[in-house]
Amino acid sequence: MRDLASGFGYLLEGQRWVARHGRWWGFGMIPALITLVGYAAALVALFFWTDDVIAWATPFADDWSSPWLGVFRGALSLLFAATCLFLAVISFTAVTLLVGQPFYESLSEQVDRSEGGAVPESGLSVWAELWIGLREAIALLIRVTLWSLLWFALGFVPAVGQTVVPALAFCVTGFFLTEELTSIALLRRGVLLKDRRRMLRSRRLLTLGFGVPLALLYLIPLVAVFLMPGAVAGATLLVRDLTGEDDEPAPSQGETAAGPAGAFNGA
Repeated sequence: MRDLASGFGYLLEGQRWVARHGRWWGFGMIPALITLVGYAAALVALFFWTDDVIAWATPFADDWSSPWLGVFRGALSLLFAATCLFLAVISFTAVTLLVGQPFYESLSEQVDRSEGGAVPESGLSVWAELWIGLREAIALLIRVTLWSLLWFALGFVPAVGQTVVPALAFCVTGFFLTEELTSIALLRRGVLLKDRRRMLRSRRLLTLGFGVPLALLYLIPLVAVFLMPGAVAGATLLVRDLTGEDDEPAPSQGETAAGPAGAFNGA
């Protein structure tokens, strides 16, 4: 339970950090706002056509009598909307990090610098980091889509689909959000997606303590925009915990901080 509280504490501390550094908070919202406009348009269009999509997908129910037709398609519409929101919450962070990658990397570096010691650097060009970020974002979105299909199917299970499944979905969403947000700081430390997952799974409660409250807050309109810079800052602080940097003495001048995964080895 201590890790659970620590994860939430890093989320709060990240918001406090950007509150003390208003310039970073203001610039951090620009990529999030750009992404939000696109997502809002897509979601409005999608939800507007939800009934038509469900009717098209269930032609076998056209002849059902009332009220069963309305109940059946109404439940499917709710599940469809929930699945779309699940995808939107996860992919919003990934897309925003790609759009604002140079800025968020600078923000993460500044957080490391404010904590003292050397600032880890990947040694890669901006384009190489963008390519790695895009590749990992696509891999993540594939996993998210598969999970979304699973939640959609399990939503039909009586009782469990309306209670246990949503709770599990939020836990998975929280894990994915933490995985995305820590990618900036861990990439600078030479930690790629496979090793990042292993690190986060080794501290599962810490990961969920950070990500699940954020997933819940992201459901509130516009909140994701305001919290995004602080979420990146908090994720950087969390990474320092994962890598044990907060427990180590600051390196002497001239030393470089090496991440736990070392060099990129052909990334």
